[in-house]
Amino acid sequence: MEVILLERVEKLGKIGDVVTVKTGFARNFLLPNKKALRSNAANLKVFEANKAKIVADNEDRKKDAETASKSIDGKSVTLIRQASSTGQLYGSVAVRDIVEALEADGAHVTKSQVLLPNPIKAIGVHDVRVQLHPEVAISVKVNVARSPEEADLQSQGVDVMAQMFEKDEAGFTEAYNPNAEPGEIASDAPAAPAAEASEA
Repeated sequence: MEVILLERVEKLGKIGDVVTVKTGFARNFLLPNKKALRSNAANLKVFEANKAKIVADNEDRKKDAETASKSIDGKSVTLIRQASSTGQLYGSVAVRDIVEALEADGAHVTKSQVLLPNPIKAIGVHDVRVQLHPEVAISVKVNVARSPEEADLQSQGVDVMAQMFEKDEAGFTEAYNPNAEPGEIASDAPAAPAAEASEA
């Protein structure tokens, strides 16, 4: 289906471009969200007549988005979640969680503006894109940790999971005795011979 774009759409084109898209994409996304018009003679005339206003409105929205982006860009939010010893979350962090965390921090964004391809399923610091306007995208850091102390370490650039595995490897090592019988428990001091024990 051919449509006339009413705003810049990533990987498609800019305002006024006539592009061919899949019918489902046009019907389910572009047309209901007023991002495009069906391409026909009548709509082309309407677009040309209103082009100056459409461009001016877009510029206003872009300026508002740029102003808002200054207070949000580079912002970091911390989410405390339960996770396994390997760092996998019990559950996941979704767009709604990020929007709520940003709202609590004084940044106003909508669910549709947060671009999260897949829910976050592991602890760590994740960069998440926020699209405030088709031409204004910023990045926020989402620090997912099991405790506030862990979140502090991660915000300083410490890889908590790597440290944990180093500790595990450096932990317990079993004393090796090549003469030990199978199933024998290694002791710290050599056992006294039975004869000496009976004399004492």
